[in-house]
Amino acid sequence: MRWPLPAQRARVTKVEVPADLRYSADHEWARSEEQGVRIGITDFAQDALGDIVFVQLPKAGDSVRAGEPLGEVESTKSVSEVFAPISGTVAEVNEALVDSPERLNADPYGQGWICVVAPSDPAELDDLMDAKGYSELTARES
Repeated sequence: MRWPLPAQRARVTKVEVPADLRYSADHEWARSEEQGVRIGITDFAQDALGDIVFVQLPKAGDSVRAGEPLGEVESTKSVSEVFAPISGTVAEVNEALVDSPERLNADPYGQGWICVVAPSDPAELDDLMDAKGYSELTARES
């Protein structure tokens, strides 16, 4: 997600940054799991967006490329694209977000995940930030 509105950044308070995840500069997280790489938006992102009211999900089988849009999140403030942190094929999507997009606000690292991607190059995860690097990024953007 890219942040065009400085006023959104000013609203962000202390946010959770789990140590076991990797992070993109666009505020997506990635967790390597047995079935692929689970992807979502960060606590920083959901906090900056405010109340999320709609999520456009990718479809299972879609090809995604790192750095390119894979979906959209709409809040009461704005619409923001969600960018793929890695390249691959969408293996699973969180259909529960269609009826309950607020899960992204309530539990961004749990029930608010967006999709699982079967990576075409698992080494791309190494290009993402660790928790320390992401914390430093969000401190600069707050």
